[in-house]
Amino acid sequence: MTDVRVARILEEMLRFSAGNLHDIDHLIRLWTYASTIGELEGLDGETQFILEVAAITHDIACPLCREKYGNTNGKNQEQEGALLVRDFLAGAGMTAGQVDRVAYLVGRHHTYSGVDGADYQILLEADYIANACENGYSRENVENFARTVLRTAGGRRILRAVFGI
Repeated sequence: MTDVRVARILEEMLRFSAGNLHDIDHLIRLWTYASTIGELEGLDGETQFILEVAAITHDIACPLCREKYGNTNGKNQEQEGALLVRDFLAGAGMTAGQVDRVAYLVGRHHTYSGVDGADYQILLEADYIANACENGYSRENVENFARTVLRTAGGRRILRAVFGI
């Protein structure tokens, strides 16, 4: 059962997205993959919660980046998002430690080095799968990701199911 805080954060993030259907579709797709992989991996409740909140808010900086930089470059998203998500989550019923971890994950969701937890690994995997679906990545690209980055059994099964590899 989904933590009611997750549902409220999702609802607020949908409002924050201001009708941008691409952003909304992406965050729901990524959250679904991340949540599913986390469940398949048997994450404890705390880690699953952090993962889901990070999945929902991972692209919080996209509107600002479009306005400020004219694009949604991953490094700009990480830099701006780590700051924005802290304010966004104020009053969400989370501990300072939980907000810190979400901000850390949002601030690294395009960084494939230094992965320091299942929540981080799964967020990377879910974001890649969502982006590959949306952007039509080549089979070779997907297979390379599977060989070089994919680490979880649940992520491997989802990737295989989605892309038929």
